[in-house]
Amino acid sequence: MKITQVDTQRCIIGEGPVWDVVEQALYYIDILGKKVLRFDPASGETRTWDVPDVIGSMALRVGGGAVVALTNGVHTLDFDSGACAMLATSNDLSDMVQLADGKVDRRGRFIVGSSDRAMKDARGKLYALGSDANLREIDNDIFLSNGPCWSPDDKILYHSDSIRNTIFAYDYDVETGTAANRRVFASTEDLGGIPDGATIDTDGCMWMAICEGQKVVQFRADGALERVIDMPVKCPASVMFGGAALDQLYVTSLSPAFLGREEAPMDGCTFVIEGLGATGIAEPRYAG
Repeated sequence: MKITQVDTQRCIIGEGPVWDVVEQALYYIDILGKKVLRFDPASGETRTWDVPDVIGSMALRVGGGAVVALTNGVHTLDFDSGACAMLATSNDLSDMVQLADGKVDRRGRFIVGSSDRAMKDARGKLYALGSDANLREIDNDIFLSNGPCWSPDDKILYHSDSIRNTIFAYDYDVETGTAANRRVFASTEDLGGIPDGATIDTDGCMWMAICEGQKVVQFRADGALERVIDMPVKCPASVMFGGAALDQLYVTSLSPAFLGREEAPMDGCTFVIEGLGATGIAEPRYAG
């Protein structure tokens, strides 16, 4: 196994990596930097797009461009012009609640959560955004939404409430985009940090960044801890398999400086882990 720092732009809060199998490129976001970034490993080039507000997550679109979860709703982002336009919002979003992490299911819905800005009340919800641009609630009672991802057979949706240090599993109906029977999948209380971004490999194992815990971990499909990888930063933030064979794990990170804490030289950098013996699943695009 080898961990390498990627020669790309450093972030304040690097989050939401998405590997595009068509372009063989990594997209990711800087939440407080208000940016979408695209790293091309072949050329080493990084391109950036500024967005008008704090960004919680992004997804590529079937028709081109992206959707971005800004504080007040999901917007479209045109990669050619850089323009953002509101696509869908909810009356639940306010000065106290904003959109957070999100991913696309294998029917093209953007599943995105919201979080209490003060992270003190369970005001957050989980939404499904279909191609009809309707932001529909599928769960609630969430402090800080993170890490949505699915089992390889689409029957289980995983989602974390970071403040509760808990990863939940749901029965998921991929045909209707509905979730039921929320239950505890795993806890990160003994891992020294909170559950953050996650992805699932072809064997059904979950790979997750443990923010503030200085590690990336692998959970088996039964929720048992399989592997712990020590990272060179305290706050890894999210993970995504990439590369031609989807066997490289990209890891974004954040800088604790925005919390007024001491910053280390590699905080906010992006890393790639090779030699894990695991393979990811190609990310779908939003159908709207």
